[in-house]
This record gives sequence, C-alpha cells and structure tokens, in this order.
Amino acid sequence: MTILMGHPVVQNPSFLPRAFLDAMRDAMPADDDFDAFIAACQRPLRRSLRVNTLKISVEHFLARVAPYGWKLTPVPWCAEGFWIERDDEETLPLGSTAEHLSGLFYIQEASSMLPVSALFADDNAPLRVMDMAAAPGSKTTQIAARMSNQGAILANEYSASRVKVLHANISRCGISNVALTHFDGRVFGAALPEAFDAILLDAPCSGEGVVRKDPDALRNWSLESNDDIAATQRELIDSAFHALRPGGVLVYSTCTLNRQENQQVCHWLLKRYPNAIEIAPLGGLFDGAERVLTQEGFLHVFPQVFDCEGFFVARLRKTATVTPLPVPRYKIGNFPFTPLRSREQANVKQAAAQVGLRWDKHMHLWQRDKELWLFPGQIEPLIGKVRFSRIGIRLAEQFNKGYRWQHEAAVALAQANDTAAWPLSTLEAQEWFRGRDIYPQQLPEYDNVIVTWQGAVLGLAKKVGNRLKNSYPRELVRDGKLFADTLNPYKK
Repeated sequence: MTILMGHPVVQNPSFLPRAFLDAMRDAMPADDDFDAFIAACQRPLRRSLRVNTLKISVEHFLARVAPYGWKLTPVPWCAEGFWIERDDEETLPLGSTAEHLSGLFYIQEASSMLPVSALFADDNAPLRVMDMAAAPGSKTTQIAARMSNQGAILANEYSASRVKVLHANISRCGISNVALTHFDGRVFGAALPEAFDAILLDAPCSGEGVVRKDPDALRNWSLESNDDIAATQRELIDSAFHALRPGGVLVYSTCTLNRQENQQVCHWLLKRYPNAIEIAPLGGLFDGAERVLTQEGFLHVFPQVFDCEGFFVARLRKTATVTPLPVPRYKIGNFPFTPLRSREQANVKQAAAQVGLRWDKHMHLWQRDKELWLFPGQIEPLIGKVRFSRIGIRLAEQFNKGYRWQHEAAVALAQANDTAAWPLSTLEAQEWFRGRDIYPQQLPEYDNVIVTWQGAVLGLAKKVGNRLKNSYPRELVRDGKLFADTLNPYKK
C-alpha cells in the first residue's frame, strides 16, 4: 500500500499531481469531502450501459436479461441508463454479448449520459441537432434514441480515424437520421449560421474526470495546458453559438473538473453576447441534481458524489440573433447524389417492403451511380453548404434484375414482427454472428428474409438451395463466447 498526502490508496493508483489536487481544492465546494474525492479517484470505475430504445423498451430489456443474473442499478439522470455488475465479465466481455452486437444496448459511462438528458430537458423537442464532437458515438446514439430516429442529427468528428468508429456504432444501433462530417468544429458557426435547433458541444478537454478509467490520464497535466485547451474551447463554443438558431439550446459539457475549461468558458460566452444568451438552470434535471449544482445553474459533478466519472454540464439558450461571422472560403466539391423521381421512388419503396424494409415520409431516396441511399429530409437544406462524409443510410445497390439490400438498412428499417422476418434459434444465431450460413430444418417462403433472434433484427439472408446465405458484414464477424450461460447452446 502506498501513501498519497497522508491517505492510504490502492495499488496501481491513479496519478494525481500535487498542483492538480491544489486546483481541485479551489474548484470543489467548501462543504465537499476532499478525502472522499481522492478515494474516489483511486477506485475502479463502475461499468454502465444505456438501453437502446430504438430497438427495445427498457421494460423488455430488463425482462430479457433477468435470467443472466446481471445486477442493474438505475442511473438517476437517464431513464435508459443502468450501472451493471456481473459475474461472467472475464468469460464473456460485455461488448461481445449478443445483445450488444445486435444493438440492444450501448456501453456508456453514466456521467456521459448527462449532457443529452440536459439537451432534451423541459420537453425540448428539436428537429435538427448538431453533435459537434461526436466520436465514438455514445451521445449521438443517445440523441437519436431521444428523437426516435426523426428529424436529423449532424454528427461531426475532427479526428479522421474516429469517423469510422462513429459510423459503426451508429449503424449497429439502427440509426437512420444522422449525417456525418469531418471538420474542425470552429467552421460551423460561419458555414451553417442559425441552422440548428439544438447543439451539443462535448468539448475536447484535459480529461481530469476520467482518472478512474485511465490511471495515467493526468501524467502530462499542467495548468498551462488547461489554459491552452480552454482557448480552443472558447473558439468552439463561439462557433456552436453562431450555428444555433434563436430560441435554440446549446449544451456545453466536458469530462474535466477545473474551472478554466468549464465555468469560465461559459462565462466568456455570456460576456461576449450579453443580450443574446441566458443560462437555463439544470437544478431540476433529476432528483439529487442540487448536490452538484453551481450558483449559476450548471452541473459540476465530482466523482465521489455519484460514484462515477467527473463531468461538467451547462445548458444555455440563445435569445437573439447576433452579428454573423464572415462566410468561409473553401471548396465543397460537387455533390454526387441526385434525388430519385417520384415513380422510381415508388418502385423502390414497393420492392423494399417485400423484404421488410419500410420508412416514413421524413426519409427521402437519393441515388449515386447504382447506389440507393435514404437521407433524412431535415438535413437536405444543408446540402451544398458543407461537405458530408456520409448522409443517412445506404439502402441498396441497384442491378438489372433487382436490388441488393444492405445490412445497415435492415438493422435500421426492419421489424422483427414483419411477415418477411425469419426467427433463428439460439444455435443458429450463434452461427450467424460467426459469419456462417444457416441450414434451417424448414426453409422460408421468401428468397430474401430478415433474420431475427429473440425479437432483435440481426440482418439479411438470401435463400440459396437448402441454406440461408449469410450477409453479415465480414468486419463484424465475431468468434468466441457470445451468449450468456443461460442461453449458451454449447453449455454442458
């Protein structure tokens, strides 16, 4: 056992620089227990998940996993969130479970559920939302679930390497209303002025709140680096504010704890636009919010209060138009898609319905060469103003003899109770996730079917001879254990 400033801590403790601890004393409310803060920083982080209500209700999810023996404790600020304790983590990682692979839940730290809860507080119902720093997708997918896949979300990620991960998580969760961009977030205020009803800026930060997950997170910490990061955050929040329409809501959040990157960034924006912005207090967001409420009405969550990661959340409302930023000069390039004509749309929609793929009027068909895509209608006014990495979902590839329907379309659009759905046994579902063809005792009536397992859509299969040909994407194929013991077909 080692000693840190007179306090016994666990082996392999989080690295906590003395200057950091001094800064935390200043940032923390005087009546908070500083010893409890240090102890919390040294404890392993509790795992948590969020039920994906686009695919399953909370009630049905709890009933479904009840036989597994998982202990699920509700997260106070998110009705779909739960802390989870389980005995079989070593033999079956949570991310490898069949329920996770089929998009029924998202592994998400409890504190990170706070910003989206704040975005939709007080019955806020935005139609067009921007997630300015979106990867890996926990908050984007949470926003999509709150919007019931309606409207549109522009999910931006500055890091090119993380855009692919962002799309993979969006696809796995069955989301159809997202458009992806890859920009420095500072461009949006000028490029898309007053274009969004709500914006989430979960800003890049020093990450002081994540030491329970990453004990070395503060190895390179310094007061100077905090100031440098805060300068970038001010530019990002200014851009977000310009991209927000009057009456819209901006939520600013970080997973750090110092005031420079949190309260002071918000105060800077309030001072910059004193007649066009107001604080929307968060004291009523959930029972117990008053424990972490600042004088201004922000939430400043230290890890010992709710036994979670440290987090900061502010909700701001734009009350008036401000002087626009100069229009940026950059090349967008030719947009390679064209909308389908009405007759062609009707033909595609009829053919898709025969294999169980259906969508409503807020999704529109566009074409690029032989590819057919579904775009959320709310994003279309932004086409030509910024360059998109991808929009909506790829529905199909068109051939002379018909269509090759895409996996992401099945996950987002199909329903397990459709007449074209084909339920798999647990053994068959195991084979499906391994990328193998299925040889059912009885073949389906249709040539193309939506395969399901226990009410969850897994993907598309084509009847070929006496088998169902597996179209599960190769990059998603998994080996090893995938099912909890109560459902493991190989358990003896």
